[in-house]
Amino acid sequence: MRRLIRYDENEMNRILSSEDEILPSSGFAVSVMDAVRREAAAPPPIPFPWKRALPGLVAAGLAAVMVLAAGVVAFGQLGRASTSAHFPTFLSLPSLMPINFHGGMESAASWTVLALLVTFVSVKLSMRLASGRV
Repeated sequence: MRRLIRYDENEMNRILSSEDEILPSSGFAVSVMDAVRREAAAPPPIPFPWKRALPGLVAAGLAAVMVLAAGVVAFGQLGRASTSAHFPTFLSLPSLMPINFHGGMESAASWTVLALLVTFVSVKLSMRLASGRV
């Protein structure tokens, strides 16, 4: 950074010490006050419907707890079911799964159809609830 010479310092001091009055452009104060009045006249924001969302949040929490508990139980059974010393315990997980998950292409297709059906029903239900018709 270069050092200021005496001339630059004097010029800088002159510019900074000038006390010219700064005036807003014409109509600025009026437009700001109009904006303030519009904001003051606007209705308050709609509060979040916690009473309607609470059952869904509780159900989601219970589902998460149930999945976690099922995982802990399955992991505990996995440790007891593992009798082979040379295989890690997580490799014997498919033997603990229900028979539905061992199926071939038919099982995959049935699970896909079930998922599509649940999705379709949930979308139709949410669209009906959103439109106000019940």
